[in-house]
Amino acid sequence: MAIVGTTIFSHILPVIFGLFALILIISGSLEDNNPKLGLGVVLFVIACIFPYLVLSVLI
Repeated sequence: MAIVGTTIFSHILPVIFGLFALILIISGSLEDNNPKLGLGVVLFVIACIFPYLVLSVLI
């Protein structure tokens, strides 16, 4: 049985991380700012993997 609150980790936080990642990727590529672009890519990967890591522990 799933724990109450898994919706936060499966639907809400990844979307927020993904949104900030896309903003950083677009901003970093337009300004030729490689650290910002790299941070956006890393944050996007974290947003993709985050639900699997957290939910496997919670469920």
